[in-house]
Amino acid sequence: MTTRINIDAGGTFTDCFTLHDGEAVSAKTPTTEHDMSECFFQGIRKCAAQLDVGLEDLISDVDSIRYSTTTAMNRLIERKGPKLGLLTTAGVQDYPQIGRGPRWADGLTDSEQRNISDAKKPEYLVPDARTNGIRERVDSEGTVLRPLDEDHAREQIRDLVDRGARAIVVNLLWSYEYPDHEQRIRELVREEYPPSYLGSIPVFLSSEVMPTKQEYERTNTTLLDAYLSELMQEHIADIKERLEAFGYEGDVQMLHNTGGMAESYKTTAVETFNGGPVAGLKGGEFLCDVLDYEKAVVTDMGGTSFDIGILTGGGVQSYEFEPIIDRWRVSGTMIESKSIGAGGGSIASVNDELGGRLEVGPESAGADPGPACYNRGGTEPTVTDADVVLGFIDPEKFYAGNQSLSVDRAEEAIETHVADPAGMSVTEAARNIRRIADGNMGNTVRKETMLRGHDPREFILYSFGGAGPLHAASFSSYLDIDTVVTTPYSPVFCAMGSATMDTLHIYEQSRSMFLRDSGEEPTYDVDYDEFNGVVDDLKAKGRRDIESEGYDPDDITYELELDMRFGGQIHVARVGSPRLEVHDESDVEAICEHFIEQYTERFSSYSVTPEHGITVENFALKARVDSPDIDLPTEPVEESSPEPARNGEREILWAEADQYRSTAVFDYDDLRPGMAIDGPAVVDADYTTTAVPAGWTYRLDTYRNGILEQTAGTDAGSTTQAPTGETQ
Repeated sequence: MTTRINIDAGGTFTDCFTLHDGEAVSAKTPTTEHDMSECFFQGIRKCAAQLDVGLEDLISDVDSIRYSTTTAMNRLIERKGPKLGLLTTAGVQDYPQIGRGPRWADGLTDSEQRNISDAKKPEYLVPDARTNGIRERVDSEGTVLRPLDEDHAREQIRDLVDRGARAIVVNLLWSYEYPDHEQRIRELVREEYPPSYLGSIPVFLSSEVMPTKQEYERTNTTLLDAYLSELMQEHIADIKERLEAFGYEGDVQMLHNTGGMAESYKTTAVETFNGGPVAGLKGGEFLCDVLDYEKAVVTDMGGTSFDIGILTGGGVQSYEFEPIIDRWRVSGTMIESKSIGAGGGSIASVNDELGGRLEVGPESAGADPGPACYNRGGTEPTVTDADVVLGFIDPEKFYAGNQSLSVDRAEEAIETHVADPAGMSVTEAARNIRRIADGNMGNTVRKETMLRGHDPREFILYSFGGAGPLHAASFSSYLDIDTVVTTPYSPVFCAMGSATMDTLHIYEQSRSMFLRDSGEEPTYDVDYDEFNGVVDDLKAKGRRDIESEGYDPDDITYELELDMRFGGQIHVARVGSPRLEVHDESDVEAICEHFIEQYTERFSSYSVTPEHGITVENFALKARVDSPDIDLPTEPVEESSPEPARNGEREILWAEADQYRSTAVFDYDDLRPGMAIDGPAVVDADYTTTAVPAGWTYRLDTYRNGILEQTAGTDAGSTTQAPTGETQ
């Protein structure tokens, strides 16, 4: 018997997906921001009830618990971390405040960047008063030019503590080449403030957190890790303590933005950023393999945000070029995804400064008080309120029937904040809110695919999240995508995706090496021992960490990725290396040729200049242990009428219709694989509703995935579903 519990704590809802002895169940529960452990266990409790297993019996029988959370990042936005102190090389202690040229724009939306007059640099995590310089100097090759002045270092450490620092970050120039000075400073801190003291000071070294080039990004990464670490440790410790009380003896595995996971004590706080959306991408990758799709756009529309990821070749192919967390540019290997403020809780408003233009998002009503229709005190109109007014959501069946929605509250909020200021009716305002939300999502997906050189018409669209299937057919029209896939686990898909992820650690080391000299004729020249030495050091770290998590070292697989560039170019491109080590010229040639091939595919042949030489700037080694495959339950496909699943009709105002139309409603639980529904129709499930416009069909496959396919450009809403499933 195998049991896996997978939990994704989002800004509005916390999702739980549990596999138990071949059975898969899922649950949603409101996120309890005041106590995140509460929603964690509420989700498990709901799954245990569906499995008819006691909570203690389920938890004590668990093989693994996988968790992604926005807790740390929420606290970052609120600036509720500890006071930090920063030690860097004397003479350059101002560079964190100066930053890079475009720092003022980091983390801002496109519209915010265009409003230059109001754009401001964020207040840095460490003020000048708690940033001190240390007398030492190392050059770019790791040669000590000035030894560490230990007496001066002790003075600077004491000064930071006297100024209120409760954690110290150390980032010295070129420390990734020569970490000894940083390590000695940590020893000095411990000598001054021993762990046995109540006032002991945690120390974070950039050479350990992120041993890579670019001191600004390296500093930000280390600072964020220090800023969020204490909160994450307390949060996970609380959860683990409660799990132990139920008999669970293992650790909690945290989802990483690298596409893998690791036990909590082997996870940095920065690695948890965006872990949920990345889990959704990995789940989409799993489905591509199961359903045999090569290209897919993965979308997740929840209560707060709309997340997008691109899969080509059946999987994830790209990382964030310059990753940003909140307002800080950081270093690290993060899978590329895009998030915008477009969810069910996105707030609609009329912008008087822009001539009364209607805007939707990015602000969200969250889960508490939530949309006005929740009747919990929220007064501002949201996308969910518009969907309720238009009839897409049954107010008595929302959230598996556990929460009744108020249509009157939704209408009042839309009338007060949108309809009256804009001079339109409530229904017209609701239609415009939905239309703008769909347009924001569709155009964002279109931009993300086309700017990467892809034709969206060649892709299928995965639609996940509680609100995703309700809007998928509408926003896919902006992309000319005619196939949308939903799953039985769409409302909890990020949690489901985590069940497919492997244990994975990524180790990076900056090191510049020439692989190919400049010249028309290729000449490959590299120090084999130096190249292999870097790889061996990274492999040793991976073996140490994964063995400490209880895995057999023989089960570890290693993959090498290299940040490479052509001579004369500034930016690097990361490619998977076809060789883990190099032993002769043919190995080096294979790496260079693979780089040229990958670079050509991404950026075109016009920018490929191997005659200028090829260099490696950074090594990234993946140490992976594969997780057992998951088997999703299946049912036989038999063509039959969907009539047994029909559950009455609902008045819905479709996009192209001029009035509410009586629309067939189907119950997802009663549908069987092979049944096909012609639109317009809606399919109600416990935690989501799928809208099937006119000109679309909806059918279930053997995995009970809902497949939406566009069949014709019928006038949406102009026909009514007949009892036989045909239009009349």
